[in-house]
Amino acid sequence: MLTNLRIFAVNHQKMSSVCINNTCCCKITAILKPSKPNIPLGRNYSSLPGVIGNDIKSLHSIINPPIAKIRNIGIMAHIDAGKTTTTERILYYSGYTRSLGDVDDGDTVTDFMAQERERGITIQSAAVTFDWKGYRVNLIDTPGHVDFTLEVERCLRVLDGAVVVFDASAGVEAQTLTVWRQADKHKIPRICFLNKMDKAGASFKYAVGSIREKLKAKPLLLQLPIGEAKTFKGVVDVVNKEKLLWDSNSDDGKDFERKPLLEKSDPELLKETVEARNTLIEQLQTAIHRVTLAQTAVPVLCGSALKNKVVQPLLDAITMYLPSPEERNCDFLQWYKGDLCALAFKVLHDKQRGPLVFVRIYSGTLKPQLAVHNINGNCTERISRLLLPFADQHVEIPSLTAGNIALTVGLKHTATGDTLVSSKSSAVAAAQRAKGEGEKQQRQNSKVDRLFLAGVEVPEPVFFCTIEPPSGAKQPDLDHALKCLQREDPSLKVKLDPDSGQTMLCGMGELHIEIIHDRIKREYGLETYLGPLQVAYRETILSSAYATDTLDRTLGDKQHFVSVELEARPGETPSVTPVIKYAESVSRDMLKNFQEAVENGIHNACLQGPLIGSPVQDVTITLHSLVIHPGTSATMVSACVSRCIQKALKKADKQVLEPLMNLEVIVPRDYLSLVLADLAQRRGNVQEIQTRQDNSVVIGFVPLAEIMGYSTVLRTLTSGSATFALELSTYQPMNPQDQITLFNQRSGTV
Repeated sequence: MLTNLRIFAVNHQKMSSVCINNTCCCKITAILKPSKPNIPLGRNYSSLPGVIGNDIKSLHSIINPPIAKIRNIGIMAHIDAGKTTTTERILYYSGYTRSLGDVDDGDTVTDFMAQERERGITIQSAAVTFDWKGYRVNLIDTPGHVDFTLEVERCLRVLDGAVVVFDASAGVEAQTLTVWRQADKHKIPRICFLNKMDKAGASFKYAVGSIREKLKAKPLLLQLPIGEAKTFKGVVDVVNKEKLLWDSNSDDGKDFERKPLLEKSDPELLKETVEARNTLIEQLQTAIHRVTLAQTAVPVLCGSALKNKVVQPLLDAITMYLPSPEERNCDFLQWYKGDLCALAFKVLHDKQRGPLVFVRIYSGTLKPQLAVHNINGNCTERISRLLLPFADQHVEIPSLTAGNIALTVGLKHTATGDTLVSSKSSAVAAAQRAKGEGEKQQRQNSKVDRLFLAGVEVPEPVFFCTIEPPSGAKQPDLDHALKCLQREDPSLKVKLDPDSGQTMLCGMGELHIEIIHDRIKREYGLETYLGPLQVAYRETILSSAYATDTLDRTLGDKQHFVSVELEARPGETPSVTPVIKYAESVSRDMLKNFQEAVENGIHNACLQGPLIGSPVQDVTITLHSLVIHPGTSATMVSACVSRCIQKALKKADKQVLEPLMNLEVIVPRDYLSLVLADLAQRRGNVQEIQTRQDNSVVIGFVPLAEIMGYSTVLRTLTSGSATFALELSTYQPMNPQDQITLFNQRSGTV
C-alpha cells in the first residue's frame, strides 16, 4: 500500500522492435523503449521478451492477448502463510526468474522494499505479469498484515479471481477471515491453496474443516496429499486419478512424476480418491469452473511452496477454474457501447516521470496522447505515455485493450478510485442510456453520478501522532513528501492541529506509521520527529439539542447576513459522517444555491467534538430554518452553520467512543493462564478459547488503548512463543471512570 505497485512481466517473445501493417498496407515500425528501472533487484532474471528459435510474435498478440486468455488474479492470506514464497515459485516455473528467491534471504522479486526485506513481510501489493501455457496472468501479491488491509481492498477491486493461501497447520486464521470477507464483498471467485503441507503439525483434514466451518464455504477437493509434515511427497489429482510425485532430492522441484493410481499398489489411497471424486459433479473441469465462478464452492489444492511442490498444478488450476475478464458481470459496460471505461486503482510517484497511475481497463482501448475524462474529478487529462512493464523494465507500448492492467504517465490529478472515460460527452451518453433503460435512478443535479465504477472504501485511521521536520525551513519539504505519500496511500491521513498548528500523522496501526516515518527518511531524505502515538477516539451525543445562530457582518461595501436554526440528535443508524436532513420549512430555492455551503459547515463542525476535539459520529442534523440576505457569500453561510452546530453539540449529553479491536492470540497451552490474566488487566473480553494442534487460540475483544506495545509484553510473557492478530471491530462508549481518566490524561493532571 505504501509505495510502488510493482509490476513485473514475463513473456518469451522478442519485443525490442516489431513491425505491424496497417489497413493501408503502409509499414509502421513500433520501437518499444525500455525505461530505467526504479529499483535494482539484484536478481538473475530470464532474458527480456526474446526470440525462441526464429519465432517472433506480433506486437498485438504479445501486448493484447485474447481477452479469454487473460487471468487477473490476487494472492491473499494471513501473514506468514506463504504468499510471497508461492509467488516466487510461480515466477520461477513460468520462466520469469532463473533462481529461487527466499523471504528469509531478502531476495524475492515482489518484496523489494528495504522495509519488507528487513522485516520479512509484504507491506505493499506487488503485481507480476507472466505467461503460462498460452494464458496471460496478471498476479498481485498482497500484504497479510492487518495494518495494510486497504492494499488488499483496492487490489481486489480490479481483480477477477484470487488464490487464498493457508498454512496447513493453522487453517483459517484471523486475517484469512478479513480477506475472505473482502473477496465476498467484491464477489471474487477463489481457489484455496493449503500451503506448508511439509510443516510439522500440518493437517489437510483440519485445514479443510476450518474452511468449511469458519468461512462457511463448500470445499471441492481437487487434490489429496500423499503424506503430511515430514512424509509429504506429492498429491493425488482427484479429477484424473493420478499421483503427482516430487523427488525430494530435486533442487528446484521443476520435474515431477505422474503415475496412474492403481488398486494394486495404492488400495487405500485409491479408495479415498474415489470417495473425494464422487463428491464432484459431472463434466468435471467445466462444472468446477462454473461453480467457482458462481462462488457456490471453492476448489482446494495443497502443496509446499517452500519445498517447491505442487506449484505447477496450482498454475494450471488458475487458468482452468478462475474467470477471464469477460466472464465477470459488469452491467454498466453496456452503457458505454465499447467506449473507454477504466478504473485508477493505484498511484505512485516517480522522481523523473511524476505520478504513475495504474488502471484496469474494463472497455475500450488506451493509447498514448489520449485525452481521458475523470468522472470523479470532473476534469480532462492527457495520457502522455502508456507503459507495460516486462521483467524489471517498463516498456512503452502503443495501445492496450479491455481486460488488461496498464501503467500511465501524465495523469496529474487522477487518484485511487477514479473512473476514467474517453470524454465527458461519453459519460453523459452512457448516463442517458442507463436512465432510458431504467437501470438506475439518476440524481437531479448530476446525470453521471451513477456512472462511477465502485471505488475503494478507505477505513478511518485508529492511531495518530505529531510529526515535525528537523527545522522550520524543511517544513515545505515535509509537506511535499506527505502529499505524495497520501496520494499513494489513501489510508494515510494528514491534518493540522487547530490549537497547536502541528502536523498530525494518522494511520492504521503502529507498523503503518513506523513504515511511513521510515519512508520519509529513506526516500525524501528528511529526519523527522514523531510525537507519542495516540489513539483516535470519536465522540457522539446521547440527547437532542436545538441551537440558533446569526451572523451579521459587513466586509467592505457588502453586508453578509445569515440566520440558522437547527437540531442535533443521536443517529438512528451508525454513521461516521453526519446524516443531514432539511425540514419542509426550508426554502428549496435557497438550498439550490447554498446547500453545498450548508453541508460543508456541518461536516467541518463535526470534525472536532466538544469533549476532546475528536470527530463526531452517529449524529443526525436537521435544518429547520435558513435565512440568507442577497449578496451573502457561501463562506459566511458555512461559518454560521458550523458555529450553530458547535452550540448544539455542547448543549447535548455527550459521550467519548473508543476503538474496540478483535483480538486473536495463538499461545502454547503452558502460557495460556498468563496471557488470560494479562488480558483481564487490559479490559479484555475473552469470547472463546479454541484448540489448534498443540496451541490454544484466544479470541476476544480489547480496547485499542490497552493494547499498545502488546507485542513486547506478549513476547516476554511467553518467551517469544505466542503470536497475535488485531483488527478494528467497532467504536464503543467508554465507561464514566475510563472517560474521566482520559480527560485527566489530556489535561495533564495524571
